[in-house]
Formats: sequence, C-alpha cells, structure tokens
Amino acid sequence: MKPFIHDDFMLQNKVAKKLYHEYAADMPIFDFHCHLSPQEISDNHQFSTISEIWLHGDHYKWRAMRTLGIDEQYVTGSASDEEKFQQWAKTVPYTVGNPLYHWTHLELKRYFGIDELLNEQTCTQIWEETNRQLQQPELTTQSIIKKSNVRGICTTDDPTDDLTYHKKIAANNQVDTVVLPTFRPDKAIEIQQEGFASYIEKLGNAANIQIGRYDDVLQALEKRMDAFTEVGCVVSDHGIQTLPFELATKEEVEGIFEKRLSGNALSHQEIEKYRTYTMVFLGRQYHERGWVMQLHLGAIRNNNKRMFKKLGPDTGFDSMFDFNMAASLNGFFNELDSTDQLPKTIVYNLNPIHNEVIATAIGNFQSSDARGKLQFGSGWWFNDQKVGMVRQMTDLANHGLLSTFVGMLTDSRSFLSYTRHEYFRRILCNLLGEWVELGEVPEDYLLLGRMVEDICFHNANQFFGKQL
Repeated sequence: MKPFIHDDFMLQNKVAKKLYHEYAADMPIFDFHCHLSPQEISDNHQFSTISEIWLHGDHYKWRAMRTLGIDEQYVTGSASDEEKFQQWAKTVPYTVGNPLYHWTHLELKRYFGIDELLNEQTCTQIWEETNRQLQQPELTTQSIIKKSNVRGICTTDDPTDDLTYHKKIAANNQVDTVVLPTFRPDKAIEIQQEGFASYIEKLGNAANIQIGRYDDVLQALEKRMDAFTEVGCVVSDHGIQTLPFELATKEEVEGIFEKRLSGNALSHQEIEKYRTYTMVFLGRQYHERGWVMQLHLGAIRNNNKRMFKKLGPDTGFDSMFDFNMAASLNGFFNELDSTDQLPKTIVYNLNPIHNEVIATAIGNFQSSDARGKLQFGSGWWFNDQKVGMVRQMTDLANHGLLSTFVGMLTDSRSFLSYTRHEYFRRILCNLLGEWVELGEVPEDYLLLGRMVEDICFHNANQFFGKQL
C-alpha cells in the first residue's frame, strides 16, 4: 500500500507535480520569522525524547488534546514525556482535517523515515524509534537545520536580550546557516499592560540608561536597535492585537507616560496615542536602518483567564479578533510615507476577513524603493493550513502581484517545523497547476517555474537584503 506521505502528496495534477519536483522541492529555505531558541542552536542541543522536540511548547497540539478531553496533566502538567506522547498518539487520528495530521506525518517521514501512521497501536514503536534516532548526531539542532536546507533564520528577541547566543552562533564556523535576531519591542509599546513600569526599568538597564521620561524610552530603544544591528539584525516584529492610529504631539505622549509611571489609569485614547507615537517612531527608525517591519495583527490573547493564571501566556488560549483595520492600517502607512520613511513591511492577519483589506491597502504604498515593498504575509497561525494558504495567495493575486510574494515562514518553536515550507510549496504548486488546468494560466514552465522558485526563496532573500 502506498504510504500516506508519498512523492506526490497534495499534488493533484501533472503541472503541480512538475512544478514541485523540478522547481520547488530543492529550493533552500529562508525562515525569516520563527520562535526557535538561539541558545538551543548555539549549544547544538540534543533532544532527549520526541516529546521534548514535539510537545513542549506546542500550543497547536495542546489545543487538540484538550478538545479531545485529555487531562491537563498530560498536556502541560506533571505527566512523564512518555505518558504525554501516548496521549498525543491517541489524539492524532482525531485530527483528520486539521493541518496537525499532515504536519505530524510529514515530520515523521522527513526526519525519521517513518511511514506508519501515528495512533495508539503504533505509539510504542514510534516512541522508541524516534527516541533512538534523536540520540544520533544527525538530529541535533544544527544538524536538523542543515538537513532542512535552511540558509537563514530570524529568531524573535526582546530588546532587553543581550544577544549572547547570537554572537556565539556568528563566531561558530560549524554553523553554515545565518542566524539573526528580530527586534520585538511589544512590551515597550503596550503601555496598558500590567508590568509595563518594571519592563521599562529592565529596558533602561539593558541600554544603560536611567529612564525617567519618555525621551529616555526612545533613546533606550535606539540604543538597543544599534546593538541588534551590530549582530546583523535586518527585521523587527510586532505582535499586537490592533494597529493603533491616534496621532498626538510628543508633549502629550510625555504626559501620558509620566501618568502611567505614577500608577494612574489611562483612557483608551491616551493608550492609543502612546502606542501610535511609539510605533511611528519605530517605523522611522526601521526605515533609517534598512530593516523590514513585520506586523502580526489580530490575535486576542489569554482569553481563558482561569488557565492564564495557572499556565501563563502562549499556552493555547488565543484566538482571532475582529476589528476595523482599514483606517488605522492606511493611516499608519500614510503617516510614515508622508515623510518618505515607510520601511519595507510585511503584514500578517489572524482573521481572514481582513485579507482583502490588507491586500488592497498595501497597493496604496508600493514604490520603486523595493520590489514588493509592502507584503501581505503568508497565512499565519490559524490560517497556515491548505484553505488559509490558498485563500491568502488567491486574495493577494487578485489585488496585487503573487509573483513578488516573499512566501512561507515557520512561526514555530519546533525544529521539526521546516516541513511547513514543503507543505506550503506543495499547496502553491497545486494552486498554480489548478489555474493551468482551468485554462486561466499558460502551461509555461519558464514563467511558472521561475515564479515558484522566487516565492520559495529568491523573493525573501532579495527583500531582506541578505543574499544568502
């Protein structure tokens, strides 16, 4: 019987098969947004069990297990790694229709050569075989990256990070892949969040500045951006629920900042003024440095307050938010563009109702500064599955240029997630093949093959200016 993951997996027509096998499959990867640990890369970490590399920190899997009614002790609790894996194996057959089913078996096939489907019957065999292979040098973090043909990685790093491990990676001639930090200043922007004042103190310490005024915050952020630049940073990232756009003078923002540090509550308008002024300042700084700005918009986080108190953030209790995006997105871009300081930008949305809002907004601010200067980012989080990816690429193609798209990223904490690039590439090639079969696109492999190679790697490589 043909294995589930076979050569033509998800390729449903002859054009798709040719495009994937001859143009997409061997292209290198530039993973320009992920949550991998720089320390684990630097240390060339060896994973003790399949649960450590697969289940620790994976809120996608955690949500599925909870939905099946599995007790939290086997999800994030005190159960052993083997017990947690047994419960995940029990869950997998129920994930049919969810991308987790595809990702699970792609990862077993590509990294362990396992064709068996994971379930309660195969659990013990797969547990023992994956753990055996994980003790081999071929499956350390650096080996996985090399095996996956990854040329570049951008991790996600707080401005207060001392970047020690990035410096160690850069100095290690055994690491062929370029590993760069990403500047993620959300905690300095979200003035309304509990812990803001203590974070500002931490930011000041990292920048060696005593922060007492708002000007000091801006100076500290600049100094940390300089430090990130020194280790090769080319990109920032903002994971914010909504994009603010409430213009204010610097004097107003100074007063808002002082009010917050004094322990007083802020109005919604005051919060938005602070957030907007800070975001615009940062956008101009990114432009000056030639950095790419990433905006991840539309996640409403930590909705289950009982579980948030118990487990903390990023544990699987986030979902899509709905809000009016068009005015703030266009207003924010226009404010930066008005002084010709709009950086190269990628916008990702969690709620697909915003697809065409983004796809049309970015068209208002394209320029000769860069090919595809403003990008509609790949299907993100709840959208990084077949329907979501096809929807995102179709909406982008309808309103812009799919050919200039910078393509896929893992947005993952797992070193086995590089198969998501393969998954995306198969979906891309199948979509183009469907268009050819419908007579909407010519069967021109010079045209389509180049387009596939560009989306898989070349566009991102050029966009971020690394020439990997």
